[in-house]
Amino acid sequence: MTLSKLADDDEKLVSWYKEKGLKKKNYYLVVGRFVPENSFEVMIREFMKSNSQKDFALITNVNDKFLNELEEKLHFKSDDRIKFVGTVYDQELLKKIRENAYAYFHGHTVGGTNPSLIEALGSTDLNLLVDVGFNKEVAEDCALYWSRKQGSLAKLIDKADQMSADEIAEMGRRAKMRVAEEYTWDKICGQYEEAFVNGEN
Repeated sequence: MTLSKLADDDEKLVSWYKEKGLKKKNYYLVVGRFVPENSFEVMIREFMKSNSQKDFALITNVNDKFLNELEEKLHFKSDDRIKFVGTVYDQELLKKIRENAYAYFHGHTVGGTNPSLIEALGSTDLNLLVDVGFNKEVAEDCALYWSRKQGSLAKLIDKADQMSADEIAEMGRRAKMRVAEEYTWDKICGQYEEAFVNGEN
C-alpha cells in the first residue's frame, strides 16, 4: 500500500478540514456503510460517554431512517464532537484523511477479511477494532480491541487518548508491516493456488 500523494498543506485537504471543522491528528474516524451491523450505535454511544476532547468524524452515506432512530436513542446531535461529514469519493483525499486521523474505529461484525480494515491498518497508526474473530485474525497485536458491551469502547477511547506519540507510531509501524507481509497480491494468489492444487489431490 502506498501513502497519499497529497501534502498536509494541499488546498483540497485544507479546505475539507475547514469545511468539516476538523484538524489533523485530532479526530477519531470511521469510514463505512451506514448500517446497524457496522456498530454505529455502539461507536456513537461510547464516544459520547468518553472524556475525549477530540472529534469523531463519520464518513458514510447517511440513511435518514437509521440516523433518526439513532438520534432518538442517543441524542448525539447535542454532542459537538460527533460529525457526520458525508462521503469522500476522491481516493487520494480519503487516504490522507485516514493517515491524519488520531485513530480509526472498525465496527464490522459480519463478513471476513474486510478491505476497509486492511486499508485502515495500512494508513492509520492507531486502530480500535470490535473484538470479533476475523478482525483479530487480520490485525493480531497491531490494533486495540473493544467489545459491544456498555463502557468497553468508552474506556478504550480514554486509554487511547493517553497513549504517547511513540506508542502510537509503534502500533502503526507494526500494522503497516503486517499488511505488507500478509496482504500482498502475491501472497493471496499463492494461497489460492495452493488451495486449488491441494483440492485436486
